[in-house]
Amino acid sequence: MKPFIEKPPITEDISFLAKTYRTPLFEIPWHKHIEYELILFTEGEGVIFIGDHVGDFKPGDIYFIGSNLPHTFQKTTKDTIVNAVVIQFRDDFWGKTFIDLPESKQVRHLLEQSLNGLKIGAELKGRITPLIKELEFIKGFLRIIKLCECLQLLTEIKQFDKLSTQGVKDFSFKKNERIDKVFQYTIENFQEPITLSSIAAYANMSTPAFCNYFKKCAKKPYISFLNEVRIGYACTQLIDTQKSVESICYESGYATLANFNKQFQKVKRSTPSAYRRTFRSVL
Repeated sequence: MKPFIEKPPITEDISFLAKTYRTPLFEIPWHKHIEYELILFTEGEGVIFIGDHVGDFKPGDIYFIGSNLPHTFQKTTKDTIVNAVVIQFRDDFWGKTFIDLPESKQVRHLLEQSLNGLKIGAELKGRITPLIKELEFIKGFLRIIKLCECLQLLTEIKQFDKLSTQGVKDFSFKKNERIDKVFQYTIENFQEPITLSSIAAYANMSTPAFCNYFKKCAKKPYISFLNEVRIGYACTQLIDTQKSVESICYESGYATLANFNKQFQKVKRSTPSAYRRTFRSVL
């Protein structure tokens, strides 16, 4: 299954999108779009999937996602309300030659970095959040100026983490289609038993061939990716619910508590109970 191709609702009055999406309009499956996306979460929590990266999101988090980089944001529960301000723009929305100007060199470099997905750091979030919120409501040429201010802050402060090891330009379309199919299957079925032989069969490959293929594409073994998906979900449950660690263990797709604790420690460098205590202590 290829990622859903999203087409932002651009009208004759605007050259780029700046809009708040709230549940149920926020929910979009594994997808990609040619536009670059700057997204600020203002309500709700869940698990993020950007390329081959798995993590969690919460209010105040900001991500910058490059052109054609597959991604999705999954809510913690069906009843969770998610609200986010989404900015989407093409690299030529301001004209065909603007991005090639000498003064745009740092912006070009930023757009290249975003092809791996970026999570914005604390200091930069504080500076850029008001600008993102403003963009939805201002009109005319001031919209262009405010977006440029956002990009200038991103290039000036440079406080962000690269997320995905799978860059958009690294693989052919054919390879992307197969790896995207595996990603989507994993996102939808991680709570069920998944073996290397079963996922290899799903990809129509032998187990050794699949293992080599996935590691070459994702720069990590498939089992590591599966554990990241499961632990990402477990983290949201530890933070947002009162469920026991044992209950979360089984709900996340693990057959034994011992293996859950082992994999959680490997991914988060913490035990599940310590992770829950640490997070709640800063609330």
